[in-house]
Amino acid sequence: MLVTACVRERAGHRGRERMMAAGLGSTWWQYLLLFLAVAASWAGVPAIGTAALGAAGVAASQRRLDLAAVIVISVIAGEIGGLGGYAIGRRWGRRLLERPGRHQAGREKVMQRGERLYARWGFLAVFVTPAIVSGTAKMPPYRFAVWNLLDSLAWTVSVAASVYGVSRLVTGHHSWHDVVILVIGLGTGALVTITAVRRRRRRMAQHRGAANGPPDDLA
Repeated sequence: MLVTACVRERAGHRGRERMMAAGLGSTWWQYLLLFLAVAASWAGVPAIGTAALGAAGVAASQRRLDLAAVIVISVIAGEIGGLGGYAIGRRWGRRLLERPGRHQAGREKVMQRGERLYARWGFLAVFVTPAIVSGTAKMPPYRFAVWNLLDSLAWTVSVAASVYGVSRLVTGHHSWHDVVILVIGLGTGALVTITAVRRRRRRMAQHRGAANGPPDDLA
């Protein structure tokens, strides 16, 4: 009986190891696709990063992916992709945006809008402009790296946590853990929006004050 028990225990242990290996084997490519999509999005390819992160958030809510791993991978991918787009913009950005072609006018409008945003918003323009525009505008590299990382973190937490929380609630899960994650996601997005709006108003007020100049002395 002792021998039989040992054999069963070994079989169970091997079974658990096979299950873990199968789990890793069935999910690693999803994490890789998430990394590539987010990195490409932050380098300048529009939309695919948000779509991939949203899908990963839904998969995490269904316990097919790990939410913490999704957030970490997305933040790292956003930083790497953003730095890549910044490097392209810093070296070739103006030539790429001004090259002749069908979409030259549209590219020039993007650049002009980005320059106006940097003039009005300062470093917060990193949150609302492509990384290539930051490079073309010659934003200091270390400053861009810091603010791009914060942008990647805020965007990732906002999207992933919000999608995860909403998906859990829609499917009938109402634990305090799910509600807290949803609140964190929505709160992060609201905090970034409020900060950006306040910063913009402050800079606009400073510009108006500088344009008006000091009041003339009354004789």
